[in-house]
Amino acid sequence: MSEVDDLSRRIKELEAENRRLHARASDLERSYDSTLQSLGDALDLKDGSSGGHSKRVCAYSMALARAMGLTPDQIAVLARGAFLHDIGKMAIPDHILLKPSGLTPDEFDVMREHCLKGYLIVQKIPFLVPEPAEIVYSHHERYDGTGYPRRLQGKQIPLGARVVAVSNTLDSITTNLPYRAARSFQTAREEIQAGSGGQFDPDVVATLQQMPNDIFQELHRAISSPK
Repeated sequence: MSEVDDLSRRIKELEAENRRLHARASDLERSYDSTLQSLGDALDLKDGSSGGHSKRVCAYSMALARAMGLTPDQIAVLARGAFLHDIGKMAIPDHILLKPSGLTPDEFDVMREHCLKGYLIVQKIPFLVPEPAEIVYSHHERYDGTGYPRRLQGKQIPLGARVVAVSNTLDSITTNLPYRAARSFQTAREEIQAGSGGQFDPDVVATLQQMPNDIFQELHRAISSPK
């Protein structure tokens, strides 16, 4: 066999092995995503969000990210962080997590720990480091630097966390909670606009304002309606 033939055979073998490795990686990624789905569903059951808070925040975040022009790979990474943003609440005592009235200052301090607790959970999973883990850690930071747990400011806050902060508030306002009834998407839009530059990234808020309410209302119905 000539050197050219031998080289050609070797190239074909490497290409075949690359395809096998790619297929195994895709299978592993699907397995990871199935595991994340189970974790998110377990959290929704624990905190009483049977309507799917984690799924709605993930869906809203993906819609915002697309409108902002993020790439499919960036959106996939953001989606994992968005879906698991509240995973740290698994470590919050039920008497605080499920309390039907306002929290005391001490209870609120405990609740705030879910960002760090969630980060400590997901950072142990290589598939979720660094970007999704940072979203979990930073989704309660405020654009003006007065948030928690690290008081990050502006662009110090990962973009994914800035997107999730808006999506999380959008869902919280438009969903029935133990201590208040759901309000309209228009009300949510107005409240988020009022927080632009303070609680929220102005660029993310501007993108939200350019999107019709129908997009989010349809996502809410699709996720929250009984199957």
